[in-house]
Amino acid sequence: MVQQEKVAIVGLGYVGIPLATVLADKGYDVHGIDVDAKRVADVNDGVFPLKGVEPDLPDMMVDAVEKGRLRASTAFDGCGEARTVFVCVDTPVGADRKPDNERLVSAAEHIGQNIVKGALIIVESTIAPGTMLGVVAPAIEGAAGMRLGEDFKLAHCPERVMPGRLLHNLTHYSRVIGALDDESAERAVEIYSKMTKGELHRTDLTTAEIVKTAENTYRDVQIAFANEVGLICEKLGVDAFEVRRLVNTCPFRDMHLPGAGVGGHCLPKDPWLLVHGGCEADPVLIPTAREVNDGMPSHMADLVGDTLTELKVGRSDAVVAVFGASFLENSGDARNSPTQSLLTHLENVGELRVHDPYLEDIGGVAVTRTLADALKGADVAIFMVAHSDYDSITPSTFKELMRRPGVVDGRNIFSGEKMKDAGIVYRGVGKGVT
Repeated sequence: MVQQEKVAIVGLGYVGIPLATVLADKGYDVHGIDVDAKRVADVNDGVFPLKGVEPDLPDMMVDAVEKGRLRASTAFDGCGEARTVFVCVDTPVGADRKPDNERLVSAAEHIGQNIVKGALIIVESTIAPGTMLGVVAPAIEGAAGMRLGEDFKLAHCPERVMPGRLLHNLTHYSRVIGALDDESAERAVEIYSKMTKGELHRTDLTTAEIVKTAENTYRDVQIAFANEVGLICEKLGVDAFEVRRLVNTCPFRDMHLPGAGVGGHCLPKDPWLLVHGGCEADPVLIPTAREVNDGMPSHMADLVGDTLTELKVGRSDAVVAVFGASFLENSGDARNSPTQSLLTHLENVGELRVHDPYLEDIGGVAVTRTLADALKGADVAIFMVAHSDYDSITPSTFKELMRRPGVVDGRNIFSGEKMKDAGIVYRGVGKGVT
């Protein structure tokens, strides 16, 4: 019966935690595995380990732990009791922009050392095309002394979650299931059909790898286009957000929002995974889009410099406050946050402050806990993330607390007209200065 079926999940992060929670909620006996002993202890104590706002997910996880359906460990022996093992480990790219598969290979080898014959291994981590058959399968075979297809099965169902929507995406989005063979596909479909209301699309392993990297790369390219239009609008003295609104009145257009940079675990690295897998095609557009998006924090720093010049404040004397350190609004996920890059461009200012409601530090800089403390006596306020905590800030807030009020808006949070009417020096991505 489903209530007695055991599954193991390797990696208890933003992918593994919601997956483990939903499977436990559906009656599976879930054994979570993570190398972080603190995270393991938190899960076993019923403490939700992820930062940020995640509707319903924390309560559901606690309920699963209390009912004994979810437990965590740093040991991989739970894989030996599982009919299905999920892999949800980090798959970054290195400084050379090539896949860093160290965690993936380690997980595969540990799984191989523990699995029993007939196990199905499902990789949810996003990987470069060719990784399932070229990296994962050999690692498991070598560690297990088993043969792919005969002794264990393999599938790739790349995650589609996003911080702030982890539970919703997992239970509503359609999924692509790449499988080694029909049996692998059928078993994967059986388990995913219990988790999501979305459609399940069966395909081969390599196609699934390309689909996931391509869907995130497509979004990255769209954002790069919006950012370039934003930069053009700044130079021409018009509002890129009004341009976007009017562009999107034409059917089949979907111009994205320009902004202070692209972060997170997926968009900054998934394009490089696709480029790596398709390197023989010599991609040009994808690397160019990455360059545009990676350059936005530097552009934010340039806007700060322009603001200080208008305020007649020297960089060495300036008090600068950065608002938002995560990569996404109302999330505590700081992976590849554009703010990290921005801070390197602001190292020579007199005093640098950072505020974020969900983080304690970013890039070695301690986070100021209150808005008032961050703004008091500051010359420039830089907005990198549109946290809902910032919705209550008005022009009068800046006027009352700041020394020489200047605002650099990277997320279109404020009205440029209202700022200027209040006598505040204002710059923004895609906001032309007239």
